[in-house]
Amino acid sequence: MKKKIVSVLLVTAMCVGLVAGCGSKGSGSGSDSAKSGDNVLEFYHGYYQDESEWAAAQVMRDIYDDFAAQHADGEVTFKPIAVENRDEIISTKTAGGSFPDLVDCGTALSQAAVAQGLVYDLKPYIDENNLQDAVGINYTQNDVDGHIYTVHDQLESRGFWYNEAVLKAAGAATPDQWTTWDDFAAAMDKVRASGNGEYGYAAGQGSMYIMNAMLGATDEGKALLDGELTEDKINSDALAEAFKSVAAYDQANGSDHTTDDVGNLMDDFNKNGKAAVLFNGVWNASGISEDLTGDIKPAIFPGSVSVSSAGAGLAIAAGMSDAKTELALEFVKYMTSEEVQAKIFSGVQANPCNTTLDLNALASESGDANAVTLATACSQVNEAENVVPDITYVWGDDVKGAMINALMECAVSGTDIDARYGQLQKELLALIG
Repeated sequence: MKKKIVSVLLVTAMCVGLVAGCGSKGSGSGSDSAKSGDNVLEFYHGYYQDESEWAAAQVMRDIYDDFAAQHADGEVTFKPIAVENRDEIISTKTAGGSFPDLVDCGTALSQAAVAQGLVYDLKPYIDENNLQDAVGINYTQNDVDGHIYTVHDQLESRGFWYNEAVLKAAGAATPDQWTTWDDFAAAMDKVRASGNGEYGYAAGQGSMYIMNAMLGATDEGKALLDGELTEDKINSDALAEAFKSVAAYDQANGSDHTTDDVGNLMDDFNKNGKAAVLFNGVWNASGISEDLTGDIKPAIFPGSVSVSSAGAGLAIAAGMSDAKTELALEFVKYMTSEEVQAKIFSGVQANPCNTTLDLNALASESGDANAVTLATACSQVNEAENVVPDITYVWGDDVKGAMINALMECAVSGTDIDARYGQLQKELLALIG
């Protein structure tokens, strides 16, 4: 059984009494002030955005409110509460020896909360109710020594996207013809040499995902991605080879188009058609300009590799009343059900965790071109021979940031890649203590 790292969050000395109101954007329809705390299941989630700002937030709030309405006559009232500071709430409560009734964690679950026995183990419930297919890769990736403390209802899944017209105009092979990363490099060389004004890809964050996928193509690399970063892993030949290969691609690609956040240069690909490849998630399907919809297509990495992570998600407090615990577990089952998962796919434009859904059929029935593209991207990612977790979720944001910075520096012509990798090794060793 694979084990997901449960990162230690910084536990700040904040006043526990302030938690209930801190950062709150209001509650859902389940609010009932006449009931005591023992009869109200408070659910903290991060979908606080206005519908005009992010339509998916309203879709999720509607899903939560539907659950509240379905259980309005029960012993316990379900109360969804939208907040901006879920992680602060978790940290503050954990510092005081408690945990939110129910929370959709924004980042990895606090090790302190688990160590204190504050979080309910979902695995027995999943096993008893045969929900393994419903929770999907949560069942393996979020396994911690035989326990499952979080289940995320949607996956962060990445292959990549390519502009077929840009590649063909440059005389380059398209990803359906690539079998190795050398094929990728050759295609990028042709784009750069074409003189058409386009470039290969945005290096930086995207480069990290190339490295992530390279590791996922070999048994040795996959072993590195299974568990925390250690000194042996930092000094391994597999990590060095992957980094230096990607750094060489970046240096050839040039330093004019580097970013630590692929979103900064997304318009170059999705709207302006200037880039040949974009290393972004399946959700990119909804961001493509109508003028480019026929040219931009999804693919998975050479070696039949995709990067897909459950990440954190729904967590339940241990030690609640039987009635509250039962309702919280029912909510996990509801959120991973085919009906709700279909709404998450179509309304949130996300890859659902439930493996029983036929996404292509759902998209076809909808008649929505974006949904069809999204379904294709999700299906490719889910059916890859090698599905590996995101470095971010396995090794943490600090490690990710150090790797991205190093790769961006290597994109500058004349940078000594070997020397920069040696510096990165020292940085990573300092991060793991």
